Amino acid sequence: MKSTTVQAAALLMAFCVTALCSGLSFGQSKEISTKEILVHGHRGARAWRPENTIPAFQFAIAQGADVLELDLAVTKDNQLVVSHNPTLNLNPEHPGERLCKGPGLPPGTAIHQMTLAEVRQYDCGSVTLPNFPRQVAVPGTKVATFDEVLDLAKGSAANDRIQFNVETKSFPNHPELTPPPAEFVALIVAAIKKHNVDPSRIILQSFDWRTLAEMRKQWPAIRLSALVGRPQYDALMGHTDPTKDFAAIAKLTGAEIISPDWEMVTPEQVASAHQAGAQVAPWTPNTPAQWQKMADAGVDAIISDDPVGLLAWLRAQKPPLHR
Repeated sequence: MKSTTVQAAALLMAFCVTALCSGLSFGQSKEISTKEILVHGHRGARAWRPENTIPAFQFAIAQGADVLELDLAVTKDNQLVVSHNPTLNLNPEHPGERLCKGPGLPPGTAIHQMTLAEVRQYDCGSVTLPNFPRQVAVPGTKVATFDEVLDLAKGSAANDRIQFNVETKSFPNHPELTPPPAEFVALIVAAIKKHNVDPSRIILQSFDWRTLAEMRKQWPAIRLSALVGRPQYDALMGHTDPTKDFAAIAKLTGAEIISPDWEMVTPEQVASAHQAGAQVAPWTPNTPAQWQKMADAGVDAIISDDPVGLLAWLRAQKPPLHR
């Protein structure tokens, strides 16, 4: 009996040493495998409905997404509207973004040069994108206002719990496309207060970190998310800070969330962000293999074009990674 006990103890010790040598502790392994990962519907649910439209947001809410991710532009008459691009895409030869149908416009006409009434002339739900074969057209869908999006914050149990991840489409190298950062943020603050939405349900995200600094000044209760892209896209976004280290960005911006291109995510980067007190919410992994990589890295949320597939995948893990 004594010999058996000694052998068992020796085996247990050997197992523990092996686990430690592999860089894992029991506590770390359990934390990573059981942590719930929140689901952000990218542009609502771009894989299923025309992006950045009220039908896409309603669909994402109905399917159980935790957060609606959306982009804001500003019209000539200072109305906040939902658009990923600072222009309306009317050219079917460039199908990578939401395609709108309506009166012709001179090339490069910015939304910021148009009134809300002019922007609302366009149907942005009739054409589906070939990159998303399950996307369902919703003809007659107009460019949404931020007011209409915030109207979705109430009305049912699902609506009452939904959060909003709001991106300022602001470009330091193209100041003509938007109001200055302080004015842009002031419009967002006014809209949230007008609709009496709890600030804990709002995240402001941006590649233009100036807008994050402005929100911290104007309404400190709003969470901030620093968007981070691969270096080859910095010039396009007007982003001049070369920093790509998640922890350094958290300290520089004061953001509670770091939101990188998913291909930039590593377990080491996520761990360093967590040590700096920030969460990590990458964009836009859209396949099970990509979701697995993000889960293995320990991310806190995933921004996906396919919130339906992501939710199903998270719930199918053992143990489940979403309620």
